[in-house]
Amino acid sequence: MSYEPPASYRVPPPHDSSPSYSTYPWAPQPQPEPEPARHQHRHAALGHHSDIRVLRTAYRWQRRVATLAALGYFTLFLVLSAYAPEFMTQDVTDGLPLGLLLGLIQVPVTCAAIALYEYTARRGVDPIAERIRKQSELDAKRAEGAR
Repeated sequence: MSYEPPASYRVPPPHDSSPSYSTYPWAPQPQPEPEPARHQHRHAALGHHSDIRVLRTAYRWQRRVATLAALGYFTLFLVLSAYAPEFMTQDVTDGLPLGLLLGLIQVPVTCAAIALYEYTARRGVDPIAERIRKQSELDAKRAEGAR
């Protein structure tokens, strides 16, 4: 047994006379004609390239390594200061406590983190970015020549 609403409640079929009908998301959309394939290149265009994902991953690792190098040492310094004050007040030399020495070492550790960031950029991120840049230039030239 099925329920059928009275004829007065039925929705009329769509028509093209109302311009507002095409703004509804359930309105049927005309399907675009597929473009004829010209000639296929050896690889897909840059938008479909997996090098962007590889570049993003390399850059993410670069940030993590440099950030953990600097913040890891600083966090260790803070934890030692909070939970091991007797350790931090030990004298390394006459009048130089270990806490002050570890605090002064923070400057070279930060410089080392910057150097590590630049090294990983030159070694891992820049070659990938250069390869993507060259590939996009080639794709742009090919698109110009196909017009």
